[in-house]
Amino acid sequence: MRIMPPAVRKAALTLHIISSVGWLGAVAAFLVLAVTGLAATDPQLVRAVYVGMNLIGWAVIFPLSLASLVSGIIQGLGTVWGLLRHYWVLIKLIITAVATALLLVHLQPVTAMAEMSLAADLAPSDMTGMRVQLVFDACAAILALLVTSVLSVYKPRGLTRHGQKVLDKQAQIRPPKGANA
Repeated sequence: MRIMPPAVRKAALTLHIISSVGWLGAVAAFLVLAVTGLAATDPQLVRAVYVGMNLIGWAVIFPLSLASLVSGIIQGLGTVWGLLRHYWVLIKLIITAVATALLLVHLQPVTAMAEMSLAADLAPSDMTGMRVQLVFDACAAILALLVTSVLSVYKPRGLTRHGQKVLDKQAQIRPPKGANA
């Protein structure tokens, strides 16, 4: 495993933090709009909400999710943490990859709601199931992103099998500290 030079590592980490925090913030804004779309009775407000959600989803949330995923992979491959060595890194990778994939699925009904709201006024009872689903999905995304943030800060101990093999291999190559050779 090749470790990145410090300046490159810091730049990659900065990109990862900014994209991850930005993703969380954009989903929070999306949630506010989803709740507003569910509760609003004014057709113009409803139209604006769903068009805005569609715009935020495709122009902000999706690019930030990709940036977070790619920069996280770069961090894993270029630092001592590794991509598959520690459970906390692996869990973050899985959550981020699944969240990005689910986001693509989730944005389809957002686009449909935006198109419906542009085609005709939506009454408060129209598409209630989809409106509730958009709120639920945004809440689930925030929870997932908060879990990845907590994992980044607390870094629970525990090596994966791959990580343990790498550690054992390194121990065979290098004598233990304090050993006389």
